Amino acid sequence: MFIYINGQFIKKENAMISPFDHGFLYGMGLFETFRVYEGHPFLLDDHLERLNQGLAVLNINYRLQHEETKNILQELLKLNRLTNAYLRLNVSAGIGDIGLQVDSYQNSNILFFPKPLPPAGELTEKKAVLLKTKRNSPEGDERLKSHHFMNNILAKREIGNAPDVEGIFLTADGHVAEGIVSNLFWVKGNVLYTPAIHTGILNGITRQFVIELAKKNNLSVEEGLYPIKEVLEATEMFVTNSIQEIVPLSTFEGQQFPGKLGQVVQHLHREYRDYCKRLWSRHCLRSE
Repeated sequence: MFIYINGQFIKKENAMISPFDHGFLYGMGLFETFRVYEGHPFLLDDHLERLNQGLAVLNINYRLQHEETKNILQELLKLNRLTNAYLRLNVSAGIGDIGLQVDSYQNSNILFFPKPLPPAGELTEKKAVLLKTKRNSPEGDERLKSHHFMNNILAKREIGNAPDVEGIFLTADGHVAEGIVSNLFWVKGNVLYTPAIHTGILNGITRQFVIELAKKNNLSVEEGLYPIKEVLEATEMFVTNSIQEIVPLSTFEGQQFPGKLGQVVQHLHREYRDYCKRLWSRHCLRSE
């Protein structure tokens, strides 16, 4: 497998970065994961927008542009003979002296990691369980998709490796937050609900796309603070992320839900399939 690192395409076993990289020493780094469908990197511009905003927060003086990123991806897919793939884009702060740096970082490490995925398939269900581990608060004003992942790892250890189970965080105040690697949605009537960003959740790219998709399909969308009791009154429930897409939930806290038979989740999934091979940004929905 070939990866990209700082302008070079090299075999993954030959990749090296310095132990003085502040992404390693202090967690000063960000990443994005996205899916490539038949050669198309779905919502690439949205991922780059979020990444670049986060780099500004971390004082990392680097921005990724559309054409540069697209060209790197095309070459990486060609070298690895991939058309459907998982891609992780990682930007770390780069080398610095030991100690907390105040000045901006000028020499970042830029890495792309691919791995093969099968072509996108039908809806698959998961079961949800409530985690004992509470969602930690973000390091700054809003959660970044950063190297700080211990909270997620502790939660994953709590539920184990079962592929059909997702753990759901509560905040320290008892509000429903998000999954270990996903955002949470539920349906009541003609309203799609999801926790607000100020609960400390990651503002997922698929989360943002599904909100736009729901509005386009005449669903009302409400974001807020919700106790578990209110969430369990839902008629449908699902989670989202950029690799697993839209995943309906069949059970949560012992309560049954329609899972992949839910009408709303089926409709949103059909629409998702229609767009995943051609859209560069959720904003394109407004012109469709």
